[in-house]
Amino acid sequence: MTSRLSRLAVALVATAGATLGVTVANPAPASAAMTICYNTSQAGSYAGTANQAASIWNNATVNLTLSANCGSNLRIYQITGGGSYAVRTSLGNGRVYIDTQQAAQYSPLRIMTHEIGHILGLPDNYNGNCSLLMSGGSAGTSCTNPYPSTTEANRVSSLFAGTFSATDRSADIFRDSWPSVLTPVS
Repeated sequence: MTSRLSRLAVALVATAGATLGVTVANPAPASAAMTICYNTSQAGSYAGTANQAASIWNNATVNLTLSANCGSNLRIYQITGGGSYAVRTSLGNGRVYIDTQQAAQYSPLRIMTHEIGHILGLPDNYNGNCSLLMSGGSAGTSCTNPYPSTTEANRVSSLFAGTFSATDRSADIFRDSWPSVLTPVS
């Protein structure tokens, strides 16, 4: 009888959530982690940088594992011109574009880790604070910190704990995290 009541309660909560436009997911067991497969076949010279950035996110978060070349949840591209940016198609899925011109002036690892942060659900935070990864290029060319703050890492962990809402899964394009290529002053 108790298990029938429990199932009924879960069904009622799920129905209420669906009515309100909220996705209710069963949290994964503590030992389970969502795997995001990233593909570096188009990353050119930034494939190693992508691996370093994945390692940083894997060490900073729980409920999440980024794994190389096991699929294509996340595709990483090397481009020239147009700026570095991310296109999130849904939480944990999308494309990252690393601009060689910007990577020549800003830390390529910081750019890569920042752009992957968008795919993992984080917005930009243009406050110029180098200790915050999502401050992007607003922290200046001297900022090389590739690590998410505890708050940023905890937010990603919570998003992948199975408790995110439908709005967290939306498609977004994140441009202009990094100022346009700097030009020498004559």
